Amino acid sequence: MAHGVFGTSAITAVTAQNTLGVTAFEAVSPTLVAAQIGAVASDLGVHGAKTGMLPTAPVVEAVASAVAEWAIPHLVVDPVMVAKSGDRLLDDAAVATMVRQLLPLAEVITPNIPEAEVLVGQTIRTEADRYEAARRLHALGPRWVVVKGGHAPGDEIADLVFDGQRFAEYRVERVPGRHTHGTGCTFAAAVAAGLALGRSVEDAVAGAQAYVAGALRHAPGLGRGHGPMDHGWRGIAGAGGRIQ
Repeated sequence: MAHGVFGTSAITAVTAQNTLGVTAFEAVSPTLVAAQIGAVASDLGVHGAKTGMLPTAPVVEAVASAVAEWAIPHLVVDPVMVAKSGDRLLDDAAVATMVRQLLPLAEVITPNIPEAEVLVGQTIRTEADRYEAARRLHALGPRWVVVKGGHAPGDEIADLVFDGQRFAEYRVERVPGRHTHGTGCTFAAAVAAGLALGRSVEDAVAGAQAYVAGALRHAPGLGRGHGPMDHGWRGIAGAGGRIQ
């Protein structure tokens, strides 16, 4: 809503969590995940979408099949593997299925550095490592790669963008504090919203980066761990936005 789109969702897992960690979760059945996607796509239509927590290989397969069946455009794959608290959210079989079936359908993938390390099987410590990881990620099938830089040290966050030919770095001042719950999910959702509205990948990434920084600066300070941001810090965009 902050970006002028109407967001819908297909629930892939139910979690018990707070700012301190994930205490339990159960995956939704692949059949029900596919049914949720079909219910939205067949009625409201989809202009852009993102994936988040896909806890099992069968769920990944169901999502990939639904994306192909409904010809969902502008797919952003956020390869969520570990919660902010460090809790593992999907198994090795799900990772392998994601690489094989989902990444080739993606317009954009948005791994952070630890996720990129898992996907390409290499350690990322230097700038040269990040560039090589981006190349390897692109070879897995997505049209654009965004290696997020939040886990790297420094007063700036540099998100590396690669389209298979050109590299670009989008930099923003790091916002200090521990209220960073959901930064990756929010970033990917904002990118998907921008693409749904017809923006270029570059513009969508830049807009998402600025939006997340603002949400961090306006965090309400809730919880004793990694607290939430303020997703409504700049209000709701004008009416008439497209369906996401």
